[in-house]
Amino acid sequence: MPVPDPMAIENAPGATPTEAAARGRGGPGVADNVVIIGAGPAGLTAAYELARVGKACTVLEADDVVGGISRTTERDGWRFDIGGHRFFTKVKEVEEFWHEVLPGEELMVRPRLSRIYYQGKYYDYPLKPMNALRNLGLVESLRCGGSYLWARVNPPKDQTTFEGWVAARFGWRLYRHFFKTYTEKVWGYPGSQIQADWAAQRIKNLNLLNAVKNAMFPEKGQRRITTLIDQFEYPRLGPGMMWERCRDKVEAAGSKVIMNAAVTRLKREGGRVTSVTSVTDGVGTEHRASAVVSSMPLSALVKAIDPPPPPQVIAAAEGLHYRDHLTVALVVPESASFPDNWVYVHDPRVRMGRIQNFGRWSPYMVKDGRACLGLEYFVFEGDDIWSMPDAELVELGKRELASLGLVSPAAVEAGYVVRMPKAYPYYDADYKANVELVRSWLAANVPNVHPVGRNGMHRYNNQDHSMYTAMLTVENLLGAAHDVWSVNVEEEYHEELSSGEERRSRASDGTGRDAPILPKRTASDQ
Repeated sequence: MPVPDPMAIENAPGATPTEAAARGRGGPGVADNVVIIGAGPAGLTAAYELARVGKACTVLEADDVVGGISRTTERDGWRFDIGGHRFFTKVKEVEEFWHEVLPGEELMVRPRLSRIYYQGKYYDYPLKPMNALRNLGLVESLRCGGSYLWARVNPPKDQTTFEGWVAARFGWRLYRHFFKTYTEKVWGYPGSQIQADWAAQRIKNLNLLNAVKNAMFPEKGQRRITTLIDQFEYPRLGPGMMWERCRDKVEAAGSKVIMNAAVTRLKREGGRVTSVTSVTDGVGTEHRASAVVSSMPLSALVKAIDPPPPPQVIAAAEGLHYRDHLTVALVVPESASFPDNWVYVHDPRVRMGRIQNFGRWSPYMVKDGRACLGLEYFVFEGDDIWSMPDAELVELGKRELASLGLVSPAAVEAGYVVRMPKAYPYYDADYKANVELVRSWLAANVPNVHPVGRNGMHRYNNQDHSMYTAMLTVENLLGAAHDVWSVNVEEEYHEELSSGEERRSRASDGTGRDAPILPKRTASDQ
């Protein structure tokens, strides 16, 4: 279903939500008691958009840091991301929001350099034929070419899996070199058990021939294929700077942002949620609510509703799972660093999947003469890596860098660990049915509760998509009728734009990305 026309909130053509509210026609139920759960990109965007129309709200954040997964962590004067967060979007409203919150040079344009580290060598990404030929060697390059041609003539019989789909378009040898190891690290399952739909969306039209064509005839400043963009915007002090500044603006407009406030109860009566209870330092506070915008995990939201939903809805919520993330940040001399923003580690000997070089994202995040490398581990909460003490994780990071021949353990001056639970919604064969059951029950029984964002909707969204769902939700509070759930995944959005579509249209286009369908997790996996 396409997203309804935002102008439907007014009979007069061209009226915006702000104009409608200014005329006193902000729509039914716009509340002076909106409670927003979560101070990440979606929650703070909703608060900021309400402030535009003079509506104060209460934002409840369980953590002591704003920004969610888009936060910037600070330790001993070092600043680093939870992964890297490029500020690149095809949604005009989101881009304008970014520049309004961080004007001028606060939002820098940064060159993008990312490479693949494989068998002791760096491979340019996007592909550069001479670099790949030199690293692979003439014999292996010929073998890869032959493998590709053979796959075109005799493609894999089963292309419903990630490995079959990719091998059919790149050949088996290139699949094993450059797709298999990293993908399996990210998602925790063999490529033969990952469904192909994700590959079709993520690398649409980026087969071997198109990659070589782009490498030989590059488009300077190209923005059509997201994987291949050569620059992006980035806040001077990291992505958390955006949300720290947004929080300050929201509070200056009269809203409250309450930290360390874990939501434990949404009181349901009369077909609506009437209050939200949060707990800080063991003390509960009840916040009256005429509307709730929730970016807390959808599974946790359902289980906090009181009286509780029926057992089948609770079961559906409990059937929603997550992939988690862990960063080991190591301080090294700048001479031990590399010029990349990030490096993909396609080496099965180590558990790390990617290395961020935070000084290349912004020189203001590191100290003179030093670099901070973020070793990323994709994990399940409670597994062996997640459960390691911080000191052991720092030692693991040192050993893995040394085994790759990148940095000597003696060169590491300090180390820090950041765990991020529920970083990625986990898609198994049942997730769509579970989400739909929860969504339908919420709409029918507590229609003033509005899920937004990545975890709030259990969708593997980019930051800009999470923000966009919040923007449309606020317009709904002002009287619009957007189907926010239809703002979902478009194959064209993540990797390629059709000619003439430099901006996304609310009327017909989604703004997201997808994740692969993975094996169902059982109780023994938890």
